[in-house]
Amino acid sequence: MKITGVETFHAWDGSRNNIFIEVSTDEDITGVGEAYSIGPDRSVISMIEEMRPWFVGQDPSRIEWLMRRAKNTMRFPLGQVAWSALSALDIALWDIAGKAASVPVYKLLGGATRDRVRVYHGIYGDSPQQVGEHALSLMDEGYTAFKTSPLPSNWRKIPWRQALKAADERMAGIRNIIGESPDLAVDVHVAIREVSKSLELAEVITPYRLMFIEEPARAEFIESTAELRRRFRVALATGENLYGVHRFTELLNADAVDIIQPDLLCCGGLLEAKKIAAIADAHYVTVAPHNPLGLLSTAAGVHYAASINNFSILEWHGDHRKKKSEFVNEKWIPVDGHFELPDQPGIGMTLNHEAIAANPPQHWDRGFATYEDGSPGFL
Repeated sequence: MKITGVETFHAWDGSRNNIFIEVSTDEDITGVGEAYSIGPDRSVISMIEEMRPWFVGQDPSRIEWLMRRAKNTMRFPLGQVAWSALSALDIALWDIAGKAASVPVYKLLGGATRDRVRVYHGIYGDSPQQVGEHALSLMDEGYTAFKTSPLPSNWRKIPWRQALKAADERMAGIRNIIGESPDLAVDVHVAIREVSKSLELAEVITPYRLMFIEEPARAEFIESTAELRRRFRVALATGENLYGVHRFTELLNADAVDIIQPDLLCCGGLLEAKKIAAIADAHYVTVAPHNPLGLLSTAAGVHYAASINNFSILEWHGDHRKKKSEFVNEKWIPVDGHFELPDQPGIGMTLNHEAIAANPPQHWDRGFATYEDGSPGFL
């Protein structure tokens, strides 16, 4: 079997662009993949197009060889654009491998280590009442784990002591509504600039029995992250912004994390993520994949979670209810807060070309958060 083409697709889902690829072969087997839309994201498409000649004409089953050759060809340390492009290609090649063998991808990655994959659902709202009521509606559907922001949306515009008080009230209000049973995590989104403030926030919200605190500092700031982890009394989760086994190994060797969060669409794909999970396992660290982008990303996450020993929980945002679900033909829906393991060959997703063509890409960015004094904020 030989690769005959690599085609990219770019579609607007109402809030951000989505980047898909199809890798075709001379045996009429097509693999699908998705790259992280980093925003601005046309650079990722350009990178895939630059890489296309490195893959066309090659045997798609030589995934390790193809990925290593591409990395070596670029020579210099790769950034988010290159890692996102490689991730999409990797996922598509595994999709081809699964279809060629007539088995789901996780069976090629070592087989099932579990019978189903647990997810946590994002919960939203600016007031504790809104967040708690959102969680209650999801508990009626069987979800048992949630993640939210610990701070109100205006926290950058108010004094820090007031923000801490609001965080305390917010977390207390959410817990009072949802009760003691559900797991509850929080995401700081690397938005706090000082380690001391991250520690203060953790001290305020730790009593509310958290599953983890996510990204209290940027993961690449390893010393700061390690310092936070040493002083936290709750699990520290991070890693969505890291790519490749070497960067994760640096984080793990520093004992800076309890739960790593590789994103299959930018960490290097399934093969790289398996290596990352193995290194984490050797450090007694579990894996909760980052997964904010959609159903194809979720499918990759489910196969990954099904094939590693140290999986913890998968991020999920109810994407079957969103416009982006139109871009694939399959609608995966959790049952009682879990995805059942798929039985379709390959990844189990195919692209809806009509829906993609009907939603051309638009310019977008993540916005420009600012603090009260007008200085730029982290996102």
